[in-house]
Amino acid sequence: MKTLGIIFSNIHDKEINELTATRTLASVPYAGRYRLIDFVLSNMVNSGIYNVGVITKYNYQSLMEHIGSGKNWDLSRKNGGLVILPPYGRNSASVYSSRFEAISNCAYYLREATETYVVMSDCDNVCNIDFSKVLSYHIEKHADITVVYRRKQIEEGDKKVRTKLEIDSGGRVRKVVTGNKHSGTVNVFTNMLVVNRKFLLSIIDNAEELGYKSFSRDVLIRGVEDYNIYGYEYTGYFASIDNMTNYYKHSLQLLDKNTRDQLFRSGGAIYTKVRDSAPCKIDDTGSVKNSLVADGCVIEGEVENSILFRGVKIAKGAHVKNSILFNNVVVDANSTVNCVIAEKFVHIQESRTLSGHETRPYFLPKNTIV
Repeated sequence: MKTLGIIFSNIHDKEINELTATRTLASVPYAGRYRLIDFVLSNMVNSGIYNVGVITKYNYQSLMEHIGSGKNWDLSRKNGGLVILPPYGRNSASVYSSRFEAISNCAYYLREATETYVVMSDCDNVCNIDFSKVLSYHIEKHADITVVYRRKQIEEGDKKVRTKLEIDSGGRVRKVVTGNKHSGTVNVFTNMLVVNRKFLLSIIDNAEELGYKSFSRDVLIRGVEDYNIYGYEYTGYFASIDNMTNYYKHSLQLLDKNTRDQLFRSGGAIYTKVRDSAPCKIDDTGSVKNSLVADGCVIEGEVENSILFRGVKIAKGAHVKNSILFNNVVVDANSTVNCVIAEKFVHIQESRTLSGHETRPYFLPKNTIV
């Protein structure tokens, strides 16, 4: 069945301010050579979705440079393909302030589409999900909306705002609660869902009359009695990139082969922009242990338990451990770097010592010289 994809590129930017100061959340680098949008884009393409709209808001130049025409995801097409949706609607003079406004602003795109169903997703979910299975479940249940959830253990004192679902034995969502007072094992909404396109347009068209402003509050929470809303449990690898600590933690967890296999070998391939760079060069004085090192890197020092993006240079005598270094970072001779996240073009000069903690990595903004 033909399906349209909608991706929100900016919804959670404020939760990870350090990395989204000059880019969207969708274009945040991840796992040595990818951007966060690569995962959801690849999931959609692998599920047979070849008409995808990416809703933008601000700071989306790097996103556009990365995805381009969509060629690397087989989305450069005469009909359908990849479409960048601006933050303004055809009849709107202001930038959207909520998910529902973002959807409403692209109503023209939904009307012009011919697909029967719409898959919507954020960019902060790193997973390898087959949306075709979600769609089959959605059709089987004759649902208006099917939300993807996962079972999660939430500790006492965890104050992150989440959307919890109460689901009956038949899979129907009976109650939706948004807040930060959850504990124990709960069904957490992943902000991925399938919805009938005409049903979604009817909600948009009647939003003013119905007083709808928020998708979670007005459509999901208030709609459980009126709409057929079902839950689909996703049990595969899942990482939520919702703050710097989790970005650091989930990134370094990929150094474990079993974790990498869960993400990259459990489903379809994850595609990204292809660059023609030279292979990584490890000098006679260099050593690399348990690390992900991208092409174009030059290693003359020691690297351990770290992720190095393209073009990183580690000089002789330098020690890099438990760190994430973005494109073209330079670490000069005899410097020690531990638990650090360094943005693009950071230069760590000779004989420097920089150290953070695994729960609070030390962050260096773009173009910093220390």
